[in-house]
Amino acid sequence: MPLRLAHTIYKLIKNMRAGSQVGQPKDKRAVAVPKSSTKSEIDHFLEAAAKLPAAGDSGRGRLIFALDATMSRQATWDIAQSVQGRMFSTAAAHGGLDVQLVYYRGFSECKASRFVAGGQNLAALMSKIAVGAGETQIERVLRHVLEETRKTPVRALVFVGDAMEERLDVLAGLAAELGLAGVKAFLFQEGRDRIAEQAFRKIAQLTGGAYAAFDLSAPERLVELLSAAAAYAAGGRLALEFEARARGAAAADHLLSQMR
Repeated sequence: MPLRLAHTIYKLIKNMRAGSQVGQPKDKRAVAVPKSSTKSEIDHFLEAAAKLPAAGDSGRGRLIFALDATMSRQATWDIAQSVQGRMFSTAAAHGGLDVQLVYYRGFSECKASRFVAGGQNLAALMSKIAVGAGETQIERVLRHVLEETRKTPVRALVFVGDAMEERLDVLAGLAAELGLAGVKAFLFQEGRDRIAEQAFRKIAQLTGGAYAAFDLSAPERLVELLSAAAAYAAGGRLALEFEARARGAAAADHLLSQMR
């Protein structure tokens, strides 16, 4: 690792340790999270992360598709189930894609499927899941993505939700770790809840990914966003640029405008 890069990452970790210590339930280890970051500090962090080897540069791309399955999400769940096949068709042009479904519902249930290689397989998994009342568990999703990419690199996380009821500093710390691991997070928000938007934008920014909002009255917007994220997961930035330039995909252009 170049000395300059090592020094930048060292300073980031040092700053993070100055923040609060938050432990995962049933885990005695603590994760250091920053109290706050200036735009300059975040820019330096993203520059450092960008110089690290990209995740998943060989073979098929790997994407984790995470969904809030609490009771308010029934309509979005139905739409996502019906359109997720578009992710695979878009990704096929860029080398193919393996997708893992992660969802949470209730107050302690957060589960992950195996990685699947086709829309029919993913649709079959989603059809077996019913939404249920509960609270957000985004922290558990981010921790899971970190565990997965440490085993086998994951190029992208796609999260679809409408709320955030957790500590933003904890989520920011985990997002910073994902950024260093080379995982881009794409967060797509239904509606305009301001607390959720702040959190989703921060997570996307710290990973070098992107944020977008959509409305259920125009489901094609979600389809386009999922397809664009899938193109990135399958073929990296070049694939996303191809979707934006050659195919005129507005969603791909929107993601690129935020990505670092």
